Amino acid sequence: MTALPEPNAFGTLMRHLLELLDGDVARVERDLGMTDYRPRFSPIVRALIADGPLSIRDLARAVGVTHSAASQTVAQMARVDLVELQPGSDARQRVVHLTPKTEAMLPAIQAEWSAAVAAMKDLDAELPVPLAEVLTQAVLALQRRSFRQRIVETGLLTAVDGTKAGQPMPGVDG
Repeated sequence: MTALPEPNAFGTLMRHLLELLDGDVARVERDLGMTDYRPRFSPIVRALIADGPLSIRDLARAVGVTHSAASQTVAQMARVDLVELQPGSDARQRVVHLTPKTEAMLPAIQAEWSAAVAAMKDLDAELPVPLAEVLTQAVLALQRRSFRQRIVETGLLTAVDGTKAGQPMPGVDG
C-alpha cells in the first residue's frame, strides 16, 4: 500500500484520491475493450447523449468545467475518433457530435457508468459523509469565499514586513 500524503497537503491528497478513482475506472474501461476511452470523456459523452450536439462553450457549461478544459478534452476525443467537430452558425463556433464509433460503444459506456455509480455508493457506505456531498459543499463554500480570500484573512500578506495584498514579499521576485 502506498503511503498517504500528509493530511495538510490538501491538493496532493485530492490528486491522489482522483488518481485512485480514475485509475481504476480506466482499468475497467480497458478490461471492457474501450482502449481509446478515458474516464474524463464520460461527462462529455453523457452531456451529448442528453442534449444532442453542443458547442464547446455549451458543453463546458453542461459539464461544469472551463471552456479550456472542455476544449482540451474534446480535442483528445477527436484524435481517437470519438467526437467530430462541425462548424456552428457562427464561423468561430464548433459544434461537437458523437461519432458512430462512440455510438457503438454506448452500451459499454453506460454500463461502466452505472457500475461506477454503484461502486461509489459502496465507498460512500464506508465514509462518515458521502464523498460527493463533501465535495459539493466544499465547492459551494469556495464560491461564496475563495481559498485565496481565506488565506489573505490569516494575515499572511500583512504579517511579513507590512507587505500588502498584491505586492510581492521582500526577497521574492514578483
